[in-house]
Amino acid sequence: MKKILFVCHGNICRSPMAEFVMKWLVKEAGREGEFEIASAATSTEEIGNPVYPPARRKLAEHGIASAGKYARQITRRDYQHYDLIVGMDQWNLRNMQRMLGGDPDDKICLLMDFTDRPGDVADPWYTGDFEATWRDVMEGCRGMLARM
Repeated sequence: MKKILFVCHGNICRSPMAEFVMKWLVKEAGREGEFEIASAATSTEEIGNPVYPPARRKLAEHGIASAGKYARQITRRDYQHYDLIVGMDQWNLRNMQRMLGGDPDDKICLLMDFTDRPGDVADPWYTGDFEATWRDVMEGCRGMLARM
């Protein structure tokens, strides 16, 4: 089983969108049993909060539910448990490496590394553009699934 953890700053927008999109994609592909998929934050700011309402609405527009998800912070135990730890931007990547004590097993990457346009997933927290985030997350998750 491939264990994937998506990570962003607060775990209320981008990483839960990636979590639920990836769960939806693997279900559509009939590969649910092959994956364990979750998400977490690098910060403590949103711990215990549900998925941000505009992110929830964007997922729901595409028939994807995110009920029951509450933000949590990444831990060092996550590094041992997950096969792949996927950040949404360079800032997340730096924070994850610091928080997890480095990346000796080469598990940490960026979601957009699985696309033809590596870089950061658009951050809707500052722009309000959840459509751009949706497109990046969908493209990244499709690319990731294609490589697995």
